[in-house]
Order: sequence, then structure tokens, then C-alpha cells
Amino acid sequence: MEKSAKIYIAGHRGMVGSAIHRKLTKEGFTNIVTRTSSELDLREQEAVREFFAAERPDYVFLAAAKVGGIMANNIYRAEFLYENLQIQNNVIDAAHQNGVTKLMFLGSSCIYPKLAPQPLNEDSLLTGTLEPTNEPYAIAKIAGIKMCEAYRSQYGSDFISVMPTNLYGPNDNYDLNKSHVLPAMIRKFHEAKEENKPFVELWGTGSPLREFLHADDLADACYFLMQNYSGAEFLNVGVGHDITIKDLAELIQRIVGYQGRINWNVEKPDGTPRKLMDVSKLHALGWKHSIELEEGIRVTYQDFLQKIESYAV
Repeated sequence: MEKSAKIYIAGHRGMVGSAIHRKLTKEGFTNIVTRTSSELDLREQEAVREFFAAERPDYVFLAAAKVGGIMANNIYRAEFLYENLQIQNNVIDAAHQNGVTKLMFLGSSCIYPKLAPQPLNEDSLLTGTLEPTNEPYAIAKIAGIKMCEAYRSQYGSDFISVMPTNLYGPNDNYDLNKSHVLPAMIRKFHEAKEENKPFVELWGTGSPLREFLHADDLADACYFLMQNYSGAEFLNVGVGHDITIKDLAELIQRIVGYQGRINWNVEKPDGTPRKLMDVSKLHALGWKHSIELEEGIRVTYQDFLQKIESYAV
């Protein structure tokens, strides 16, 4: 990407989009185009077409999505499927219609079958049944991958897809009804500490294994791949090792400084037993993560403390 290139970041205020924005700014890119959701509703086809026709970006990072944890995914199933399909379809097609040089679509590790062999290899896509709790979101993301593949096949579009593992970092969502597991734990332990609660209740058994990648590492990988990868196959982005939810909880508890106990509500779902990404293809291209989990959580907790008033109960 040339430093003068016009780059559109869809979803620039989210955790991933803001990390990509920070990375590009750090690297000296100044012609970055952004729109808030109130300025441009990506679910509306005509609005997206008009935006692309007017701005004509050279590169697009498609990081906009409706996201959430197990609870939100399971409750708002229709919204997760419809809104994500609308966003993807509109942006990908408008990028094609307006001659975008390159587009990157950001998906999710939930695209893989619930019981796919671990670590999750790119070849496992569509080989089994999805995790029921986030199936609508996963189907939307799979459709995004296939859209990029189809536009590449039919039109020769340089549209690539990356599948990040579980993410965390600055600008995460700490709303307990919508957040993912790591930010939800940060908030729960912090509030329990402030209110001197004797215990924190967490869902499930604590046995599932999860992999966590800092958003700034993902942004670094996206920047690397946008310049160095134009393959038809989507790529996993992760750290290559995982941790149990129980160990994660105890790590966050220690970082926050909460002295109470943890009660595991085994009546609640665990979700997928394990989600570890096979990142051997990404490593072979020359990229590896640099932020380890404890360091990343400490920085993320400080970000939470700066935003704490907006998350007050």
C-alpha cells in the first residue's frame, strides 16, 4: 500500500477497526476514510453504494460487524445473521463496483465446526456441524469468505479473508449482555472488588480451552497481510496456544486484585470445547504475535478503568 493511498476502514470505532486505524497512523498513512454508523449505515445498500462512488477508496479493511458473546449470539440470532450479511454483501459488492484495489474481510474462528480437529486448520471449513449458540454469526462469516472467493473467481478481485481467534484489547465491549468472555470477566472481577462481593459467578465449568490475540497484534497481522498476501485461501490469525477458561479467570482475578472466590454455574453452557487456531500458514509467511496474554490483559484493564464511568451499573 502506498502511503498516499486512500484507505477505508469499515468499523473504525470498534476494537479491531480502531486497532487497524492506530497501526496505519503509526506507519504514516494519512489518507484514511472513516464513517460512524450514524453517518453511514452499512446495512443500507444504496447508502453504501453512494459512499463508495463518492470516496472511491483504494483499499478497504472490512472490520464492521455486529458482534457479541454467547448470550447475545444465542438471543439475537436473527439480528446477527441479517445484519452481518447485509454489511458484508453491501461493502464487498460496492468495493467491486468501484474498482477497489484490495479488500480484506475479517471473519471469526467460530466459522469452524464445533468438533473440528484441533488445532483448527483452514481446510476444516464446512466439514461438520457448527456450535449452535453462535451458528447465525458463523454462517454470516462463512458467507463473507465465500463472497470474497466468488468475486476473486468471477471478476479477478484481490479480496482476501482473515479469520482471527478470540480477540481482546482497547475499545472492547464491556457490556455484560453483549461482551465476550475476557472483557466480561474484567468487568465482573472489578465490580466485585469495588463492592466487596464474596464471590463472582461465571458460566460453565471453566474447562473449555480458548486462544486469545491482542487487537494490536491482529492489526499488525492485517497490515502485514494487506501488503504481502493475495492468495485465494483465507488465513487463520492467532497465537498458536490456548488457555482454559478457569486459568484465564484466575489470571484476570489476580491482575484486577479481587480477593473473593469464583463460583462456576455449571447449569450454563460452556460453548465450544476448544478453539485453537492452526497458524502455521501465517507463520510460514513471516508473521508472529508479539503481545503475550498477561501483558495484554494488564493493558486492557487499564483501558477499562479509563472507560469505567460509561459502564457503571
